[in-house]
Amino acid sequence: MTLRLDQFIANCTELSRKEAKRAIGTGAVNVDGAVCKTANRKIPDDARVTLDGELLTLRGERYLMMNKPEGVVSATSDSEHPTALDLLPAELARDLHMAGRLDLDTTGLLLLTTDGLWSHRVTSPRTDCPKTYRVSLEEPLTEAAEQTLTTGVLLRNEDRKTRPATIRRVNDRVIELTISEGRYHQVKRMLAAVGNHVVALHRLRVGEIVLDPELAPGEYRALTRQEVASVGPG
Repeated sequence: MTLRLDQFIANCTELSRKEAKRAIGTGAVNVDGAVCKTANRKIPDDARVTLDGELLTLRGERYLMMNKPEGVVSATSDSEHPTALDLLPAELARDLHMAGRLDLDTTGLLLLTTDGLWSHRVTSPRTDCPKTYRVSLEEPLTEAAEQTLTTGVLLRNEDRKTRPATIRRVNDRVIELTISEGRYHQVKRMLAAVGNHVVALHRLRVGEIVLDPELAPGEYRALTRQEVASVGPG
């Protein structure tokens, strides 16, 4: 998978994707010596891209969001399964790591960066960076189970309750669950603790960063400056 032209320009400059598309439409962008007005053109690693005659190269620190598909691991390498980095072109993937992980079968918002301090702020329990998941359940959520989840639940083999969660019901078997911790398999264990079972899990939000609805599974884009800045100091 390679970057779209508008994504490439947004990653190399201070332009948003919308501004990059506008520049492409005006004929200001050349790819390998020819004007290109196709924003979704895929750009290989060795392409020469210029904007107003200036050669573009990918910037230092990189911040991406990905819509992680099922069956992809949140790791830099794995001998059995494709990794999130395998979905990126080599030039973009270089030195990236995951700011928080998702299980093999969990889909949705995955943050990747080269900035270790920023990723620490995303994952640190001292930072107010709640995570919201869409949870599909095997059985309808009972009122008693909801009450337990929203006041704190004791997980198996632990002696400390979880922090209170926030729940929005989508329908009888689908909820949006927001938690402010990152314990091992926490969402699945929370629902198991109240006698239910998670059928599917999809992360929608991390702090103020919301999964872009335009991203299909496996697609990604650079975070905006506002999204990066929304993760405050821990």
